[in-house]
Amino acid sequence: MIEKRIKNEQTLKKWRAFKSHKTGYYSLWLIFVLCFLSFTAEIWSNSKPLYLSYKGNSYFPAMVDYSVKEFGIEDSFSIDYRQMKLGEDDWAIWPIFDWDPFESNKKVEDYPAPPSTTNLMGTDDRGRDVFARLLYGLRYSIIYSVLVWIITFIFGTIIGGLQGYMGGWFDLIGQRVTEILSTVPYLFLLIILIAVFEPSLTLLIVITSVFGWISISMYMRAEFLKNRKREYVEAARAMGLGHGKIIFKHILPNSLGPIITFSPFVIAGGISGLAALDYLGFGLPAPTPSWGELLAQAQKNFTIGWWLVIYPFSALFLILISFNFIGEAVRDAVDPHKRK
Repeated sequence: MIEKRIKNEQTLKKWRAFKSHKTGYYSLWLIFVLCFLSFTAEIWSNSKPLYLSYKGNSYFPAMVDYSVKEFGIEDSFSIDYRQMKLGEDDWAIWPIFDWDPFESNKKVEDYPAPPSTTNLMGTDDRGRDVFARLLYGLRYSIIYSVLVWIITFIFGTIIGGLQGYMGGWFDLIGQRVTEILSTVPYLFLLIILIAVFEPSLTLLIVITSVFGWISISMYMRAEFLKNRKREYVEAARAMGLGHGKIIFKHILPNSLGPIITFSPFVIAGGISGLAALDYLGFGLPAPTPSWGELLAQAQKNFTIGWWLVIYPFSALFLILISFNFIGEAVRDAVDPHKRK
């Protein structure tokens, strides 16, 4: 009971230290708000109504794909809700922004089109709304970076922790293998594999995770090497506790410093890495909304499409600087010297 109370007090002190770092604390809230808007983007930006009352029946087109037969359409394979003829008793609730990330504005003559009341941030070179593609594109960046972070940190913790805990020949052989893998230029290997296979979000996550665990495994190995000789670990061994309980109950909780500290920076690195791959044309398959793909369009249309430079670059800068502020706040909160 006392040990649990001490741990709770330490956690509370760390949280208070994090909150005292104002830029990191507000950046965390900003990330939460942006992620919420992106993962619920269908509610805010869509070419389909959120709710449709048609001939006494209720429909939710933004969330559910309905067949043309539902509305008695015989001359088309798709439903254009904007052009649908509604009766006197029919009505609809539309999103705030009436564009999805795949739809082109056919009323504009030249693409890319500058910002207007119809397209607040302009259109890309295919007439698609830039704001919608930025809003939807954030979710893919977050999904990619967070999943890579989770997978690489799990494997890095397992491999590095076992090396540090077991030591001896297992550690020696493991370190040689890790050093060999660390010399592989995995970015070029990633580009080659994507060029050979059909690119997808799953493939990008898997290939990136194959080599992404190396750096965190080195830190975890060092933490386990340091903590396995601590007095509380020796006392646990003397009490007859097994290896599993010693690792998960005593060593691992006291070795989480690198994981907690590096996490925001790793996620930020994943976002910028995906943007770089999309910029080079080796990222998410078209027509998936992508910030890097918008930046590639900006390069091609630099003289006539300033909005393709300003808005995607500003969004990427805002996300990356927010995660870096969070990382600095976490680092200061975890460090007992700076926390004092």
